[in-house]
Amino acid sequence: MTGVLIAPVAIPLATAALLLLGRPSRRAERAIAAAGTAALLAAALALLARVLRDGVVAVQIGDWPAPFGVTFVADRLGAAMVLVSAVVGLAVVVFAMAEVDEGRRRFGFAGFVQVLLAGVCGAFLTGDVFNLYVWYEVMLIASFALLTLGGERIQIDGAIKYVALNLISTLLFLVGCGLLYGLTGTLNMADLHTKVPAVANQGLVTAVALTFAVAFGIKAAVFPLFFWLPASYHAPPVAVSALFAGLLTKVGVYSLIRFFTLVFTGDAAFVHSLLAATAAFTMVTGVLGAAAQGEMRRILGFHIVSQIGYILMGLAIATPLALAGAIFYTLHHIVVKANLFLVSGVVRRYRGTSDLALASGLYTRTPLLAALFLVPAFSLAGFPPLSGFWAKLFLVKAGLEVQAPWIVATLIGVGLLTVFSMTKIWSEVFWREPAGDEACALSPLAGVERALLLGPVIALAAITIAIGLFPAPLFAFAEAAARELADPRAYLAAVLGSRT
Repeated sequence: MTGVLIAPVAIPLATAALLLLGRPSRRAERAIAAAGTAALLAAALALLARVLRDGVVAVQIGDWPAPFGVTFVADRLGAAMVLVSAVVGLAVVVFAMAEVDEGRRRFGFAGFVQVLLAGVCGAFLTGDVFNLYVWYEVMLIASFALLTLGGERIQIDGAIKYVALNLISTLLFLVGCGLLYGLTGTLNMADLHTKVPAVANQGLVTAVALTFAVAFGIKAAVFPLFFWLPASYHAPPVAVSALFAGLLTKVGVYSLIRFFTLVFTGDAAFVHSLLAATAAFTMVTGVLGAAAQGEMRRILGFHIVSQIGYILMGLAIATPLALAGAIFYTLHHIVVKANLFLVSGVVRRYRGTSDLALASGLYTRTPLLAALFLVPAFSLAGFPPLSGFWAKLFLVKAGLEVQAPWIVATLIGVGLLTVFSMTKIWSEVFWREPAGDEACALSPLAGVERALLLGPVIALAAITIAIGLFPAPLFAFAEAAARELADPRAYLAAVLGSRT
């Protein structure tokens, strides 16, 4: 069991060591990065198969019993997050082979991508609060390196904003860890589930819970803590933006879901009301910010914020259907958002820019790219029968079940404004005919470069279509994952054994 749980972390770390320490040639680097990420995908599939067969699985590193040792644990949610991270990681690694320049390659781009994947998978699989902090720091180091590789002014500016707010998040995380350990004497998540309700001063527990909520809220880019994201995600190469867009905020969302279903389960009325209000403001401010932008990656960056609000609303409603909808939405959104950023990279490669005012006429010149844009764009907007339609439908139905019309109105209204943003990109970049010098600005793609750039986009679009046409298996999986969150007895038994 140890191998299947550790492999999703060990494989990218080993791949990173080969890439960063060995300094292979360009061809060897590509082969190592692709093979390592493919191995991560295989390990993620094996882990999910094990969880589906045996239920929640856990291992104590060094045979120290929980809560004293380092715990790795995987339930349906954790295993699914590792799998979708591996899928997006492989797509980005392939795309980067054609996009990332030689300078960034020589300074370790491929290795830092693997370190980031290790940090993401570690965060999804850890069963200990302090070790979650460690994996957050691994991600922060790798993401800062990826943001600054190349040393361009816009990158440094974005990286400073990114790191400044994330360091505040780190400080709050550490403060929360100290307070939580002082109250309970443990940081093992399963152990905390039993000890937090026994703390005499539940008011202080709520204050600690809010400390973690702010720390994770910064990572997840929720209102009003999201300004670092649209200020930084447009700065690095598109491959980096796609990786960040797909994975980094979702680690913050995952942490919120995990903590507020497993660790902090008291004072539910106040906490969930606060989460609902935060989710609504996050959705509205994100979509309005996107509507005001004129560059593809800036629009998509604000839409990350907006869509995080949908997931947070599912956690706030907290019914089994809402939690299942939040899980479904998270998995769908990782694929769709990463794909939209990759499409923006292909647009930039064709036109030399992703500014809406300068890029145009791609529908008649590259109809395949136009079609590939429509799939994730329509899915993000919630058009049937794509994956985003079902994700939003489940959340709307959950809002109706709890008789909260303002939640339903917010979900639908933000969805309509999302349609506006996607239509704006379509009409300007693809449908509008170029004029003057624009007509001659199209740079052709051919051969291997075309395959490397469009192959990942096609693969992610195929996943989106498959989920949309056959949503039942994924929703059944999400329902089972939601039941595990709502009733964590299997999680506690896997981690604590006879102590439960």
